[in-house]
Amino acid sequence: MNILITGTSKGIGKSVAQKFLDNGHFVYGFDLEKASISNENYKHFQLDIQDVSKYPILDKEIDILINNAGLQNSSNDINNNLVGTIQITEKYGIQKNIKSILFNISASAQTGFEFPEYVASKSGLVGYMKNVASRVAKEYKATCNSISLGGVLTDSNNAVINNLELWNKIMDVTPLKKWLTLDEVAEWFYFLTVINKSLTGQDILIDNGEKDLNNTFVWPYP
Repeated sequence: MNILITGTSKGIGKSVAQKFLDNGHFVYGFDLEKASISNENYKHFQLDIQDVSKYPILDKEIDILINNAGLQNSSNDINNNLVGTIQITEKYGIQKNIKSILFNISASAQTGFEFPEYVASKSGLVGYMKNVASRVAKEYKATCNSISLGGVLTDSNNAVINNLELWNKIMDVTPLKKWLTLDEVAEWFYFLTVINKSLTGQDILIDNGEKDLNNTFVWPYP
């Protein structure tokens, strides 16, 4: 199948793209940064998802759309995470070949604990996901869900991962005493878009049990 993933130059997006490539799929990657994946079945476009004028005409029909690109605690979270993602989805996801759409949200969309504009942008996407799920189910028999991740072991979270005091605070309120690895995340993305045929319109929380027992947010505020 042909997969479009936004935010593929590092972290979650890169790991997810590699998972699909390893399973024989063709992947388009959109990212502000240059390509960091070298594979004959990968084609990269360096662009800002907020800029509709830069959206390319793709030479393959998209079967799966994964909206992963996002900003955190910037001055532009809502324009990028919410508006940009809506634009990408309307352009590449709402069409007759689509089989599945997945949004990378955040556990903060359910808890409300994080940076204000970031929470607002991600919470807005949950509502938009349900709108899209209804449309693509009726028109194309496609699935559409979102995945709300708790802590993930990525470089962007090194501010707490490498701070023993903060890390211990997080583990104190995390029942499984762990964060997700990138490989685990990629498995979830693959399952929800390729293997899953019946779950749709749902926001899936994967946070090692943190939300249901302890509502907290740990970060090194200045």
